[in-house]
Formats: sequence, structure tokens, C-alpha cells
Amino acid sequence: MEVIFHEKQEGSLCAQHCLNNLLQGEYFSPVELSSIAMQLDEQERMRMAEGGVQSAEYRTFVQQPSGNMDDSGFFSIQVISDALRVWGLELILFNSPEYQTLDINPINERAFISNYKEHWFTVRKLGKQWFNLNSLLTGPELISDTYLALFLAQLQQEGYSIFVVKGDLPDCEADQLLQMVQVQQTQRPRLIGEDLAVRNQRVQATEEDEGTRVLDGSAMMDEDEDNLQKALALSRQQIDMEDEEADLRRAIQLSMQGGLCLDATESASSSQPQTSETCTQESLTQEELRQRRQMYFAKQQPSKPEHQESAEN
Repeated sequence: MEVIFHEKQEGSLCAQHCLNNLLQGEYFSPVELSSIAMQLDEQERMRMAEGGVQSAEYRTFVQQPSGNMDDSGFFSIQVISDALRVWGLELILFNSPEYQTLDINPINERAFISNYKEHWFTVRKLGKQWFNLNSLLTGPELISDTYLALFLAQLQQEGYSIFVVKGDLPDCEADQLLQMVQVQQTQRPRLIGEDLAVRNQRVQATEEDEGTRVLDGSAMMDEDEDNLQKALALSRQQIDMEDEEADLRRAIQLSMQGGLCLDATESASSSQPQTSETCTQESLTQEELRQRRQMYFAKQQPSKPEHQESAEN
């Protein structure tokens, strides 16, 4: 349906979108419609001035804002009618009893313009199919021939004013192409507000999912930190045990050296007298070694029976 021209809503420029969607092109801008509205205002002012510029009616008229446009971008039916008159097109009120008495089947018409609470939109036949070209929709909405009469009746029931577009519409690519092929629509377009809400929900869900992943990552980092601390503690314990074993090995070596020195000293006692100070130092060294061995074995075997300790002593 890309071939169908469909202007989406901007501000309150629904009259511009309605006309361009009807004519299937960028035929009118806000500046051009404003110019038509000012011309209509001037024509109305001149008619009111015929009754006298000093009259209360005239002074009231000139003090009132324009009835053909406002600052929001709204344009009246008179502006739309004058804009279409340039293309030789005329608007007839579909709701009027006069037109209803003609008993014309809606599918035999070419286009309709609808208005409700200052919102204008177009329903037009392109090729052999009808489309709702409402600027508030995300895209053209296909309307079957059987549903067209019900669709218009529903608009009437909801308070819409419906106008039949009479005259030859300008040629357009969509009309030429859809004369040869027909469109199949599997999914109806949503209102722009609904589509925006759906996109916002998707964005929010994505952000929440990313936030969850960040939290999971933080939890994993905390767990890794705990594991690292435990590994460091075990490593420090292992280093302490290795240091104690090294101390024990050094103590045993010193003990053996001390024993050898004592043997050598005893053998040489007859030839070289030993001073009391030297014996005291050797005796203290052996006592320290014995205490170190007991402390190490006590750590390795904390539940050793007392009779074993007595035997070692």
C-alpha cells in the first residue's frame, strides 16, 4: 500500500491532510489554506459592512476571531469547499434528506469527506477498492464494498457530518495501479496514539530487560568477588602451613647440627675445657627446638592422646 499517498496527522492540520489524501498529493499547504481563509474573512467583513461600519453587528463581527481558521491549524468547511472548487469539485451533504431521497448506493460514488469535532478525514475509492485515509491512522485502511454503507452509517450515528465529493478527481498513480491489481490487508492500521503507546511499552520492556541483565551481572560480580576472597584466604592458610613446615625443617636441621656439636664437644672435653656460657647457649637452643616441634605436631594432630605426648616428652 506504499503507492497510496497518506499524510499522517501533524498538529491540528487535519483539513490539509484531508485534502491532500483526497487528491493523492501535496496539493495544499497551511499557507495556501490560510490565504483562502483570509479571503473568506474579508468577503464576510465586506458583507457585514454593507449594513454600516458603525452598526453594532459590524463592530461585534470585527471583534470576533476568524470562523474560517484558528492558530491551531483548523480550517472550516468553507475553506475546504473553496479549495476543492479550484479543481472543479463540489461537496454535497450526504446526511441531508435531499441527498438521501436520491437513494444512491455509496459504492457508486468516488469519495467522501467526514468531520467530527473539528477533525476532517477522507474516504476515497482507488481503483476498485475503498480506503479510509484518516490522518490519525498509521496507514490506509481497506474498506470492503459490503462494509462501506455500514461504515458511513456508523459515522452518522456517532455524529459525523459526511460530504459527498462530486466531480472528476485528478489522476493519480495509486488509482491507475489499483485498477489492475487489488490490495489485501492482513492487519488493520492502528491509531497513531495507540501505535505510539505500543512502541513506548516495547521500549520500556527493553529497558527493564537491560536493567535485569545489569543486575544479574552485578550479582555475578559480587559472587566472583566472594569466591576471590575465599581463594585468597585459602592461599594465605597454605602459605602459613608451608612456612611452618619450612621452620620445622630448619629446626630439625639445627637440632641435628646441635647434636653433632655436642658429640664433638664431649669427645674433646678432656683436651679442651668447655665454658659454662657455651653450654648454657647450646642447652637453650635445644630447648627452643623441642618446643617448636611440639607446637607444630600439636597443630597437625590436635586430638593426640596424652600418653603419646608423654612418650614424646
